Amino acid sequence: MSSLVTRSTSLHRVLRLGTCMNIKQMRVCGDRGRYASSTSEENRRIPKIYTKTGDKGFSSTFTGERRPKEDHIFDALGTTDELSSAIGLAREFCIDSGHSFTDQLEKVQCVLQDVGSNIATPRSSARESHITKTKFSSQSVSELEKWIDSFTEELPPLTSFILPSGGKSSAALHVARAVCRRAERCVAPVVRSGETDPEVAKYLNRLSDYLFTVARYAAMKDGNAETIYKRQE
Repeated sequence: MSSLVTRSTSLHRVLRLGTCMNIKQMRVCGDRGRYASSTSEENRRIPKIYTKTGDKGFSSTFTGERRPKEDHIFDALGTTDELSSAIGLAREFCIDSGHSFTDQLEKVQCVLQDVGSNIATPRSSARESHITKTKFSSQSVSELEKWIDSFTEELPPLTSFILPSGGKSSAALHVARAVCRRAERCVAPVVRSGETDPEVAKYLNRLSDYLFTVARYAAMKDGNAETIYKRQE
């Protein structure tokens, strides 16, 4: 997806956090400072990938606030980025297997960018304009629930505990599901402090359920048996 990029200072800070924001007609996406190319003459200069602004152990939120890198905000942001990476890897396996839900996984990765934008905008330092730009919609939660219900209708009932298994696609989706659970735990204290929209935590909770369900679906479609948990004597 092509992008038009602007180098405003505040948005550059968010790029360093691996987030993506839609602002008016411009989309700014980041992965450790990577920029999409612009065709205009004034934007042909490629910015350096490093900024040195985090060398002393501090990073900036979208609101411009400087916080230690171990702050709950950056912990939640980093884990959300890790989750998107895990889903991206799982999606590649699913593409190789010809699964029909790969577009859903791509959409989830886009929504996770919006999740990151919301997390990167702590309410305690945000202006109304910040909150408006990074507001997270509950519609994404409802969409996940519809997908879960649709896949569940096709799956055999779950009667035992299963281990991450069922082929490469399924196992990779289980890894993403486990990372999603960790992302939810990282976001929980940020939500409780009132810094992040509660819908973000709800989305991650539903997303872990979705990833579990679609992992089982992938195993079924690939014709692979899921490994059943057996208590070791």
